[in-house]
Amino acid sequence: MPAPLELEDLTWTELRDRIAGGTTTILIPIGGTEQNGPAMALGKHNVRVRFLAEKIAARLGNALVAPVVAYVPEGNIDPPSGHMKFPGTITITDQAFRSLLEQAARSFRHHGFKTIVLLGDHGGYQASEAAVARQLNREWKHKPARVFADLDFYTITQKAYVEKLLNAGVNKTDIGTHASLADTSLMLAIDPSMVRQERLAGGAKFGPVDGVYGGDPSGSSAALGQLGVDAIVGGTTIAIQAFVAKQPPG
Repeated sequence: MPAPLELEDLTWTELRDRIAGGTTTILIPIGGTEQNGPAMALGKHNVRVRFLAEKIAARLGNALVAPVVAYVPEGNIDPPSGHMKFPGTITITDQAFRSLLEQAARSFRHHGFKTIVLLGDHGGYQASEAAVARQLNREWKHKPARVFADLDFYTITQKAYVEKLLNAGVNKTDIGTHASLADTSLMLAIDPSMVRQERLAGGAKFGPVDGVYGGDPSGSSAALGQLGVDAIVGGTTIAIQAFVAKQPPG
């Protein structure tokens, strides 16, 4: 039976022994709880980032996956902005978000992890991830631990995945930016129970008023989504390995 990859599935003694045995990379998957149109559940980012983080940890071979960060900045509450205009979206301040990431990273360094990787599935907080990594890496300059804000994890969904969809014959106007074909196809490849496929049938058209932006999700499929899964897992794994290779021995 394969050893667990989820931190939450280990006892503290099992974790101690895994770290002592060389499992010194921890992936912090960052999702978010937000509206995803009428056809996709609110927990899309959380389910997606956990699944992808597990795949990446398995590829790395010396990594574990921390609990998903499900509370992230999503806009203002009063007056509501962004996804906060739709029921179910949860937001916190940028300051609270950065503090959460910082304290989690400090906890993992204390326990012996040497590479702490931030994997953010949402575009709105990429700058905050990078800022936390810069702050802690300056502070830990002479410590055997580093934080890697792996922004490639998100960038791949906006570039390489889109290119793969276009090469597969998908119309550029259907791909979209949120809750459209690219987004929905990824979810179908990862967990189809999160998608209300009956809402996509029958020629239903969704737009910004429904929380769907820039495209049409009706042509979504698991096969198209798998193109994104492969690109994200492969590209992110390479980026983490390259980051680790550049660190001084310690």
